[in-house]
Amino acid sequence: MNIKAGLGIIIQARQGAHRLPGKMLKPFYGEKGILELILEKICCRFPNVPVVVATTTNHQDDVILEICNSHKVICFRGSETNVLDRFIQSATLHRLDNIIRICADNPFIDLDGVASLMALFENNKFDYGAFQTSDGRPTILSHYGFWAEATTLEALRKVAQHTQEPFYLEHVTNYMYQNPQEFELYFLKIPSEIEAVKNIRLTVDTLEDFYLAQTIFRTQKELGHTDLKTLISLISENKMWQGLMMKQIEQNIK
Repeated sequence: MNIKAGLGIIIQARQGAHRLPGKMLKPFYGEKGILELILEKICCRFPNVPVVVATTTNHQDDVILEICNSHKVICFRGSETNVLDRFIQSATLHRLDNIIRICADNPFIDLDGVASLMALFENNKFDYGAFQTSDGRPTILSHYGFWAEATTLEALRKVAQHTQEPFYLEHVTNYMYQNPQEFELYFLKIPSEIEAVKNIRLTVDTLEDFYLAQTIFRTQKELGHTDLKTLISLISENKMWQGLMMKQIEQNIK
C-alpha cells in the first residue's frame, strides 16, 4: 500500500473517562489494556505510517506516555477538554496533513476500514471521510466501535476558526458533518450484513461494556479468527450478548 506523504494516525486516549476511569490500562486480554492492544495491531498492520497517541497533560496520563515509549510510539500531551486543539497541535507538530482518527475505547477497530480510509487520500481531496450507516449517520455516532474517521489538518483548523463551543471542542469532527455545506465530505457504506444484526455495541464506555467486549475478544482469540466478518457471525449467534448490548445502548444514548 502506498502511503501518502503527510498521512498519519492519531489515537485519542486518556485515563480520566467519566463513566469508566482507567479503562485504557485495565487488563483486557492477558495483562494488556485496550490501548496497548490497539497499538500493537496498528503498528503491525501499518509499520510505515506515523502513529501519535494524543493524551492529556494530567498526571494520571503519565502511564499512557510510558506505554507509548515502550512501543516506540509518539505521545503528544495537550488539553483534556479541548480535544480539537489537542489534535491540531499534535498534527502540526508532527507534520500530519491527513489524519486517521481512532478512539482508544474501540478494541475491535477494523484495520481493513482504516486502510480504506487511507486509500481515499491517494486519489481524492476532501475534508472528512468516514463510514456511514444506511440511514446516513456517520458511524462515529453509532455504538459499533469498528471504524475510524479521516480528516485533514486544514479542516480541523477551519473548525477551530468557526466555533469555540465546548461540544465541538470535545467532539472533534461533529462540526464538519453537521455543517456539510462548509466541507467536502466522503462516506463509505458499511456492509449490509453488519446492519442486519441489530443493536451491536462494542465501543467501551462502561464497566458492562468492558466485560462483554473482553469476553467476545477472548472468544475470538480462542477461535483464531479476528476478522470483522467472523465477529459479526459470533454476535449474530449469541442472543445473550445481543441482549446485554441492547441494555447498554438504551442506557447510553448517543
